[in-house]
Amino acid sequence: MPSATAAAARTLVIDLEGALLRSELLMEALFSRPALMLARFGAGGRPGMAALTDILARAEIDYAHLPYDSDVLNQALAARARGEKIYLVADRFAEHAAGIAAHLGFDGVVTPAELAAGSLPFDRASIEHVENRGRSRASLKTWAKALRVYQYAKNTLVFVPVITAHQLNLASFGSALLAFLAFSACASGAYLMNDLLDLAADRQHPSKRHRALAAGDLPISSALLAIPALWLFAAAAGLCISPLFLGVLGAYLATTIAYSLVLKRKMLVDIVTLAGLYSLRIIAGAVGVGVVLSEWLLIFSLFVFTSLALIKRFSELSMRESAGLADPSNRDYRVTDLQIIAAMAAASAMNAVTVFSLYVSSTAVMPLYSRPWMLWLLNPLLLYWFGRALMMAHRREMPDDPILYAFRDGPSRVTVAAMICIMLAAI
Repeated sequence: MPSATAAAARTLVIDLEGALLRSELLMEALFSRPALMLARFGAGGRPGMAALTDILARAEIDYAHLPYDSDVLNQALAARARGEKIYLVADRFAEHAAGIAAHLGFDGVVTPAELAAGSLPFDRASIEHVENRGRSRASLKTWAKALRVYQYAKNTLVFVPVITAHQLNLASFGSALLAFLAFSACASGAYLMNDLLDLAADRQHPSKRHRALAAGDLPISSALLAIPALWLFAAAAGLCISPLFLGVLGAYLATTIAYSLVLKRKMLVDIVTLAGLYSLRIIAGAVGVGVVLSEWLLIFSLFVFTSLALIKRFSELSMRESAGLADPSNRDYRVTDLQIIAAMAAASAMNAVTVFSLYVSSTAVMPLYSRPWMLWLLNPLLLYWFGRALMMAHRREMPDDPILYAFRDGPSRVTVAAMICIMLAAI
């Protein structure tokens, strides 16, 4: 009995920021609903940090899905099992700290000043303090994950105009490579911004909750510093190519920002925007190396990327259906839309094959290929790949973006390799 009484009298105090929370409370408040925060700040009529702090203090934060440190939570659960009291230590945003404490079933919140002065609702001698241990710098692997380096595969589209125009020389490939780097840096900055705006939604998603920002592996403040740095590098690289290329890159970035803020929440507008963003990469590649963009290539690309964007949306909705989740809160789609999305994806794919067939039968191929009849062999390969992509998405076996899936899927890689060989043989 004496030992039990002593255990019950002990108190565990945990620093909220730096120990329990794998994020920054100020940034969490700011990005809980950024558009609403800005609207309130603009309508508040009281400029300055005091007004902003007051607005952030009243921000709506989803305490249930914040990135908590699992080790600290387990320590708190063990302390609760021993009958100990648990308090959070927080020096700002008292209402949010109290909300987190209430959500986790803790006994309350104290400030660092109260802890230092000893004016506490418990015996100071009984304290076990889990202090701010400081977060180690994000690893290169974490940064690569946050910047979505694996998505750079999409930016290889800037090489398509060089290849299709048969401008196979060192100067053209050098310009295309610089364009690739510019688009990669620009896209990484956009990905970081998108993840910041989607923090709340990503944390409720079964797979996106593991993203670096959503999981708290990368500090929000670090992302805020990285975004302008990436965009400045992209602008410098774009200017080295040509002012016109920089204009196309700027159009891509503006469209990406509009997509992250507004367009992705509009039904089918997001599909058209995604297809346009893919096509912009091809346009940029043509501008970067100074070749005339074929109308056939542009029309073919629009249908291909529309189909792939629809397949991507189908995969996301089918995953939610399989997991028994509700309709996505940040997309204007419903799980019941799956059939019509699949039909539109198949129709766009078949239109792409039709456009390619018309191209092969046109006179436009004669100056570029000595054996244009060989290009007809690409049709069954295109039909196979689109059909396979649709089937894999229907079977819930396509967890990635369709373009990334093509790089990772064995049969898809063989199909793409066969297409390249046929095109080279037809030249």
